[in-house]
Amino acid sequence: MPAFHQPAFHTVSIPDIRPGQSIELLKELHILTRDGKLNQDSRRKLKQVNHLLHFIEPLLASVSSDGAVNSGGITLADHGAGKSYLGFLLYDLFFTALDTGTIFGIETRRELVEKSEELACRLGFDRMRFLNLSVEESIDSPALPAHIDIVTALHACDTATDDAIRFALHKDARFIVLVPCCQAEVAGVLRKNKNNSFGKTPLSELWRHPIHTREFGSVVTNALRCLMLEAHGYQVTVTELVGWEHSMKNELIIATRTGETRGNARARLEAILDELNLNELRARFGC
Repeated sequence: MPAFHQPAFHTVSIPDIRPGQSIELLKELHILTRDGKLNQDSRRKLKQVNHLLHFIEPLLASVSSDGAVNSGGITLADHGAGKSYLGFLLYDLFFTALDTGTIFGIETRRELVEKSEELACRLGFDRMRFLNLSVEESIDSPALPAHIDIVTALHACDTATDDAIRFALHKDARFIVLVPCCQAEVAGVLRKNKNNSFGKTPLSELWRHPIHTREFGSVVTNALRCLMLEAHGYQVTVTELVGWEHSMKNELIIATRTGETRGNARARLEAILDELNLNELRARFGC
């Protein structure tokens, strides 16, 4: 195991780097070059990351300030964590100033989990945990606490986003942050039932052509997710993740638990499934 040493902190003003950020961490994440500089590509990457942090940090501040945090501090679970860019940056910018709180990175690729564990150890980020689990496996895993304050799933492919929603509901999450990706399941069912749908509804023209099937399936998937969250007592905001210029998956869904369900959300969800000939997906969307 590499020897522990304290992170090097930013002392010279570099555009888009915040005072106090760990220079070593930014180098490890390839946001800074090895000599501590920003090139054109890394500056674009940093702006993208900072834009996402702009949405998440107020949620952390809200949980921290309302007095409802449990004795172990704020908990955040990042699904499909990959190299845990998000978790590391949030820990550096927010969690290092706290005495408590834990970030859980959940990832199916063992080699990425091991690399993240090694980096967290070197940086002294001792309240980060990395779990080699699928999103679905994490729902009942004893390695995670019964309650999670914030759940994130950024570009978790296809049904992994729905599993992350189920995880968040199971953990009674205060906030859910989703950037959906590769929503193939709904598009597949639309495609499979296309001939029957032609006789059922003229709306089938919206997904008659293959490219429309894919795009319409993506829109329908996220609309159904929003309705499901509203049916479970969440207020939902959908916006564009501006700044990720090179990502076609640019939709950001933020759900805030209010405990007040939208009265017609479930009925509308069920009506959409019926109208679009998607009834076989009722279990996926909590019907």
